[in-house]
Amino acid sequence: MTPATSAPTRVTTYGELAARARAGELGPDPAAQRISVAFTTRQAVRHDGRGTGYRNEVLSLRLAEAVGSCAVEPGTLSDSAVDDCAGADVARLLDHPLLPVRVAALDAYLAHISPHTPGNGARPVPLPAGTSLEKSRARARAVVELLDLPPGATVLVVGVVNSLLEALRARELGYVPCDLKGGVTEWDETVATDALSEAERCDALLVSGMTLGNGTFEPLRQHALRHGKQLVMFAQTGSAVLPRFLDSGVSAVCAEPYPFFWLEGGPGTVYRYRADRPGDAR
Repeated sequence: MTPATSAPTRVTTYGELAARARAGELGPDPAAQRISVAFTTRQAVRHDGRGTGYRNEVLSLRLAEAVGSCAVEPGTLSDSAVDDCAGADVARLLDHPLLPVRVAALDAYLAHISPHTPGNGARPVPLPAGTSLEKSRARARAVVELLDLPPGATVLVVGVVNSLLEALRARELGYVPCDLKGGVTEWDETVATDALSEAERCDALLVSGMTLGNGTFEPLRQHALRHGKQLVMFAQTGSAVLPRFLDSGVSAVCAEPYPFFWLEGGPGTVYRYRADRPGDAR
């Protein structure tokens, strides 16, 4: 199958984007596009020198040359759900009862029609080879550089990644860590569980693409839009979805399509999009 290309079209809500994709308004008929491979990636992490660890699970769907992904809570996605995706057409999966399946299908479809290329607004940032912690820190720097804030500003961080917090500390930025799982950070800071209630006291938002898969993205986007705050997304989930919201509440995206930095030690690439630079928001 020859890859399709389509310059990203801005949309106002996630629901609008999904509806337009389902109707075939963004590219080729999704009913004629089939997922060839569906798989999950599961990991447990404890970096050298870090006192805490975590687990991840991601659903990925392959459409031609593109892979779309959505993180899920570990252990919540059944094997039958994965089996249901293999060989299915994208249109059917965009109506799947499970939100993570719908997000991964939309991500695969948009990655297929609008790959991460300069012509589509992406600016590649190389990640050097290294240990898991070295690569995590390199990715974190690429993300945090997208925030345009003076020292002393406070950032709401939704989806706690200790390397991101470390990068914010290096820039003398305050932060409010938030994650649905709660807990504490590497520095024994309490992790809040209600992001929207914490957003009012923050100057900017740094948000994981995982919010697409648990349904919390839209309220955060609307908050940023309503209050004129920067909203920077770091996206393994929905790496091709979130650039569609540049200038619609999202100010920048660090997109990281599969394979993710934590899978191997060689060099990699993330793709940055910014709404305030000519050619970066199409």
